[in-house]
Amino acid sequence: MKKVGVLMGSASDLELVEPALDLLAQLAIPTEVHIYSAHRTPAEAMAFAQNAEANGFAVLVAAAGKAAHLAGALAAETVLPVIGVPLKSSALEGLDALLSTVQMPRGMPVATVAIDGAYNAALLAAQILAVEDAGLREKLKELRREMAAAVLAQDKELQQKRGQ
Repeated sequence: MKKVGVLMGSASDLELVEPALDLLAQLAIPTEVHIYSAHRTPAEAMAFAQNAEANGFAVLVAAAGKAAHLAGALAAETVLPVIGVPLKSSALEGLDALLSTVQMPRGMPVATVAIDGAYNAALLAAQILAVEDAGLREKLKELRREMAAAVLAQDKELQQKRGQ
């Protein structure tokens, strides 16, 4: 199976990225995690993206706050899908990161999830990989069934509490 690269702009982003790493591990998707800044380590970020395909990656997830240029910088250097995760790390509550991530110029697409949406970024990466992997598709279907069952269990509990 191809790998997912998870990159974050700062070590302080790790707590927000952990749900994505946990999901990728649960789905047994090979993952590498790195800290590369589009501004402080641009050469390293560029080299990672340029070599990602040759190094066995299929999807890159880039989490960054504030100016949040990491996803766009990676997208400029690879044709692999890049999923941007804008992080809430400034006085603007992540809106600056969201706009920086989603407003890419023509020809440089970055799929963008919600502010602090690392879990959904991992899920989207898994869905991209599942296009070519029937076993992974089945795992994702099972995950959906589990999510549905959890909601129905919550509803049942609510109904019991309210005597309905």
